[in-house]
Amino acid sequence: MLIVPAIDLKHGRCVRLVEGRADSATVFGDDPVAMARRFAAAGAERLHVVDLDGAFDGRPRQAALIAAIATAVPVPIQVGGGLRDLAALGAVLDAGARWAILGTSAARDPGLLAAACQTWPERILVGVDAVDGRVAVEGWTEVVPLLALDLARRARAAGAGAIVYTDVRRDGTGRGPNLEATAALAAGAGCPVIASGGVAGLDDLVALAGIPGVVGAVVGRALYTGAIDLRAALAAVAA
Repeated sequence: MLIVPAIDLKHGRCVRLVEGRADSATVFGDDPVAMARRFAAAGAERLHVVDLDGAFDGRPRQAALIAAIATAVPVPIQVGGGLRDLAALGAVLDAGARWAILGTSAARDPGLLAAACQTWPERILVGVDAVDGRVAVEGWTEVVPLLALDLARRARAAGAGAIVYTDVRRDGTGRGPNLEATAALAAGAGCPVIASGGVAGLDDLVALAGIPGVVGAVVGRALYTGAIDLRAALAAVAA
């Protein structure tokens, strides 16, 4: 299973939020490029980069910084946050992202999702961000009457490369991932799932690695606080 370090960008710095709330930001670094290099040097095979300013504003805000990260590291990056149309997707992919993540637009505009997957085969991921089983959009500030599983199935039908599934209520809390919900989504989605939200220790990663269909786990706060050592985590899921 891939372990994918998260680099969340807000005002040019590395931050972590709790349950996606903008007022809960903890700053963990003023140099996201250096942070990306550190994770790559420790063995990460992929990085998860989110433009939080873009997610809240509805349009990309950290394009130059994302391009700098993509150029600085020898590993591929997946990028989300504020990607609401084909032009924004094309720009982030042209800037060096291997994959672009559609969240709000995948939920609100199935036609855009289909067009994106057709234009960039295997390079579009769908962010399925869930609150009590329903999809959260607009930087997780709004919950819509769309089931997470239904969005996951829409992603599979459109040809998305994978799903990035986040339990919003666990994200940034260190309470552990929602294993039951993750397993249910992976079983019903029919396409690879990258799990996110709540990972606090090696046991969480080993548990996620044991779920059929889960091919990766995004880890954020636990890496920044030192609760998880990336090299040890990679060894644990490889065992």
